[in-house]
Order: sequence, then C-alpha cells, then structure tokens
Amino acid sequence: MSPVHYLRKAGEFSTHLAIASFGIGTLLLLAYTAFSSELGELLFVGLAYVVIAFFLNAIVFFHLLYHFITQSNYREYFAVKMLILLANIPITVLYVYLIFNF
Repeated sequence: MSPVHYLRKAGEFSTHLAIASFGIGTLLLLAYTAFSSELGELLFVGLAYVVIAFFLNAIVFFHLLYHFITQSNYREYFAVKMLILLANIPITVLYVYLIFNF
C-alpha cells in the first residue's frame, strides 16, 4: 500500500467512524425516547456507548492529528477530517442534555 493510499484510507475511515457514531447515537436516542418507560436499562446502554464512542473517536482523532503534523502536504485534508470527527461532540452534548432534562 502506498503512503498516499494509506493516508486517504485513514481519512476515509475517520469519516465513516464519525457517521457511524452519529447514526448509532441517534438510533439510541430515538429508541430511548420511544421506549424509555419499558426499557430503563437503555439509558445505561446509551451512556456506555457514549464512553466507548468517545475513546474510539479520540484514538482516531489523535491518529489524524499525527498525520496533520507530519504530512504538511495534506494538512487541509486532515484538518477537515478532524473537524468532521469533532462535530459529534456538540451533538452528543445535545443528546445527553435532552435525555436528562426531558
């Protein structure tokens, strides 16, 4: 695998991870709002998911940050990929706020 191909695959993976994290989090939120009275343990599943997703996204973020620092020709590409990952943070905060306040 060529270095450029590897860098592109790393960026693609981070985008897929961000989309999957958003999708799974949204499904858990919808399931909790629809079935919260029947499935009280869904809250714990959701909170465990938030913790696991945080660590996975953090690992990928630091991997992208490493490439951002070392690959000066691809800085804009990795900056965009890091911002896509970071976009999940305010969404997660909003979801947690909605669950605990409504």
